Order: sequence, then C-alpha cells, then structure tokens
Amino acid sequence: MIEPVYFHVDLDAFYAAVETLDHPEYADEVLVIGGRSPRSVVAAASYKARSYGIHSAMPMGQALRLCPHLLAVPPRMERYSQESRRVMAILHRFSPSVQQISIDEAFLDMSGTSRLFGLPREAGALLKETVKAETGLVISVGIGSNRLIAKMASDYDKPDGLCRVSPSKHLAFIDAVGLKKLWGVGKVTQRAIAEAGIKTTADLRSWDEERLKRRFGNSMGHFLYLAVRGEDPGIFSEEAKSRSISTETTFADDITSEELLHQVLLSMSHEVMFRALDEKVMARTVAIKVRYPDFTTYTVQTTPTTPILSASQVYEHAKALLAQRWRAGMPVRLIGVGLHQVYDGERPLQEELFEDPHEKERKLEQVVLELQKKGTHVFKATSLKERQ
Repeated sequence: MIEPVYFHVDLDAFYAAVETLDHPEYADEVLVIGGRSPRSVVAAASYKARSYGIHSAMPMGQALRLCPHLLAVPPRMERYSQESRRVMAILHRFSPSVQQISIDEAFLDMSGTSRLFGLPREAGALLKETVKAETGLVISVGIGSNRLIAKMASDYDKPDGLCRVSPSKHLAFIDAVGLKKLWGVGKVTQRAIAEAGIKTTADLRSWDEERLKRRFGNSMGHFLYLAVRGEDPGIFSEEAKSRSISTETTFADDITSEELLHQVLLSMSHEVMFRALDEKVMARTVAIKVRYPDFTTYTVQTTPTTPILSASQVYEHAKALLAQRWRAGMPVRLIGVGLHQVYDGERPLQEELFEDPHEKERKLEQVVLELQKKGTHVFKATSLKERQ
C-alpha cells in the first residue's frame, strides 16, 4: 500500500516578493501592497512589515500608525498572476495532482513519487531549489500524510521552510504547535476554549466529540475533534467538480467591516479574472466562499445570463452573493472568490448580437495584462471604480 504524502507549498510573502524581484531597491523597505489612502486595505505585507504588526486585510490607516515610514505600492494582480503561473507549472512537473487554493498556495499529492524525486524531504528540497532557480522566488514546503498536517507544517517553519511530519509524529507535532497555532483556531475560538478550562492540546483531546459539539457547536466541535488528533477535517478536500479558478484568504483577525470585505472581494475579483485572461479561458459561474468563526462555511454561486467578461462584473456578482450570506457586523474568518464552469476560449459560448458593454473592459484588461508581461507598469481602469 502506497503511503499518502501531501506537500503544501506557500510562496513566502508572495506579492512583496514579486515587487522586490522587480525592484531590488525595495529589499530594505517596510513594504506593503495597497493604496496609501487610510481608507485602503493592506493586500499583503513583507516580513519586515509583519515585524511591525502589519498584516493583510488591515486598514491602511492602522498600518500607517504602526509604521509611518512604510512603503505602500499598488497591487499588480496581473504581474502576480504571471509569476504564480510559472510556479504552478513547476509544481505540475512534480505531481500530476496539484490543487491550487489561491494565487500563492497549492497542495501536491506526492504519493508514490519517490522513484522520481526521492524521499519526501529530498523531493521537498528539490522543489524549493527548482522554484528558486527558475523564478527567483522562495517557497515554504510542508509535508504530511494529509492536507491539514502539510498546511500546518509549511506554516511552522517560515520563511524558506521545509518541514516534514511523519505519521507517527502527528500528535507530538500538534502538541508542539499548541492551541494558539492550531490551524483554524482563531482568537474568538481561543477565548472560548480558554473559558472551557482547556489549556493545552492534550486537554482538548480529552474531550469526546459530542462534548465538543455541545460546547462549541456542531461544525467547530467536529473540526476541533479531528484537528487536535492530526486528522484532516476535510477543509481542503478537493471535490470532483468542473474546472475552476479560485482564491481565498483566512484573516489574521476576524473582519466585521463591510468596506474591508468589499475591498478584499475587489482584489480577489481582479486576481481570478487576470488568471482567466492569462490562461485564455472564460467562465459561466461566479462563486464566493464565506467562513465564520464557528467554522460554519457557506458557498454560494450565480450563473448570470450575460457573459462574465471583466473583473468589475465578478466583483459586482461577488458583492451580491456576499449580501445573501452576511449581515452587517457579522465577523468573517475566511472569504474566497471563484470562477466555475471554466472553458477554453476568449469569447462567450453564445455570441451576443450586440457588443456587451463589459467587452470594452475585458479588452482593456487584456491590454493591461500584455503590457504588464512586458514590464510596463500601468493602472487598471476597473481598479479605479467606485468602491461601494
């Protein structure tokens, strides 16, 4: 029987790394990606910026208070998409099963590949070397017998990390990580766990599943029961579905601001649309994923009657979908945007008799993408649309 082996690959501080790759003079700066206006949101932060307490989805005004001399540069999603594609192509050379979960993260099923690449740790080292040599980017690789352990292993030894957790060491690893860094356990849940008198992962394991469900709710109780045992709760399971392009982010602190959520959706809409343009594909369906602190997760989608041609369309659909599953003030742990039912081609399956008004936006975004590939820095018109 082949032992299951999963890699979790994370491009370290990806947006900031790409900017520094293109602009070496940024290397010593406290670099954040986002508009400098206090009403903007931090899209990404370099490790130096993180040392000041700055993190993604933080209001820029708060980031400026933490570090007034930070360097804020506008995001270039098309450029990040280009580098992401290069890295993902390398990953596909190492495994036939690559599950991309965002622009800078992916799981690889490496089961049965030892004859090609050596033992798991050797294969992880080779993958890191290959990505660095071919792209100049640094990745962290976590290795485990399931996706949960692999994800936690990549987070455990960053940046430029390589961490393997063998099956016999799952519990020891979970105990070493501790409750505060157990994946999926945010600050709200940490407080609830502390209020229950649980101080360690061993304490948490002493509770049976039904007791956990009664105390923390069915979703979170089930998750905690499996996660603290190093078992995959299925959060990252790849369901059989049609081709899709998606991205998601888990917030360092739960988000309650509608404006911040909308800005994150706007950034994600550009990300998935530029990936679609780069791959020369179109999609029939827009979807969003929302997860709350108790781990209740909703995925909602819409298949509009008109073609999905531009990032602004994706954004408007994403906002409408969010309104179906979110009420003002509700804390959000994770949010994601996806394009589903993707097909090859750059034209709608059914051509419209008259030109869709979004066709002009799509053409402009295609021009922006091509210019960006040539190293020309330009603004995207759709990113200047009013943030409602």
